[in-house]
Amino acid sequence: MSGYLDAVRNLLGTIARSYVTIVLIALLVGAAVAPVAWGATSEPDGTVAVIEMDSSITERSAEAVTDDLREARQNESIDAVVLAVDSPGGGVTASESLYLAVERTAQEMPVVTSIQSVGASGGYYMSAPSDEIYVNPSSTVGSIGVRATHIDSSSPDREITTGPDKSGMTREQVKQRAEKMKQTFIGSVVEHRGDELDLSETELAYANVYIGVEAVDNGLADEIGDTDVAIGAAAERAGLNDYEVVELSDDRTLGLPILFEGGEDGDPVVVDEPHDHPQTFGDYGGVETPAFLAVWGSVEGESGTVVDTAESDAATQIADGNGNGNGDADTDGGERP
Repeated sequence: MSGYLDAVRNLLGTIARSYVTIVLIALLVGAAVAPVAWGATSEPDGTVAVIEMDSSITERSAEAVTDDLREARQNESIDAVVLAVDSPGGGVTASESLYLAVERTAQEMPVVTSIQSVGASGGYYMSAPSDEIYVNPSSTVGSIGVRATHIDSSSPDREITTGPDKSGMTREQVKQRAEKMKQTFIGSVVEHRGDELDLSETELAYANVYIGVEAVDNGLADEIGDTDVAIGAAAERAGLNDYEVVELSDDRTLGLPILFEGGEDGDPVVVDEPHDHPQTFGDYGGVETPAFLAVWGSVEGESGTVVDTAESDAATQIADGNGNGNGDADTDGGERP
């Protein structure tokens, strides 16, 4: 009998030792695997890059944002881009450069725009190719048009030229060129927003501005939401559940002061005071040229005759230096909607 009990005790002891061994092995394996498993669950699926345009649009500020967009395209770890736009626009050429850079980026990854206080004129131009546009309820959106300053070349010190074109463009030529730029602007908006727009091309040409809730209603924007909402939308479009957010924009102040005040008749006020900014629209180191602007508001220090393509019948309007119409444009097109 005692032999039988000894055998049972030995068997139980063996089982106990085996169980302890198994538990120890499991603990050791768990300790080794846990960091890997934890890292796998906490590692983000990808990255959403935030790029800011928070100034008027000059060649320098546009170049900085274009460089950021190029970096986003070339960085394999970046899966989507959010444009944080707070800009009343600026130079037409610089705005077009941004439009093309955003369009190119949107062909490679999701791009979502968050318009903050202002996304007007050139600020809206650059936003148009985005997959989605989010606005705040009171954001200022729209102002789809072009205006230009015409430099008077009739003074005696400008009369000697080697050819008719060397004297600069006439007012009519400036007006025609601004009109073509406006039509290109409108066409670009229609190309990217046509399915959502509840505005005709004629209505777009009035260059009206809308608050955010109106912009959502008429199709210039998609949804009400701040930058965080836009980031979430961009991540969803990229198929990211767990993601990190990086800001590519450096601190920069590369734009020019823009004045938003209007005259008594509602036209922008053009300020003729001198200014000390190193770069002005249409100023190349002291050489004055016509400046074509996609801007809502007036540029501090802007001088010369203003040519505005936003007019009651969507024709081109020429205004004097105080923003007052001189009667050259046809104004019989009725009231703006």
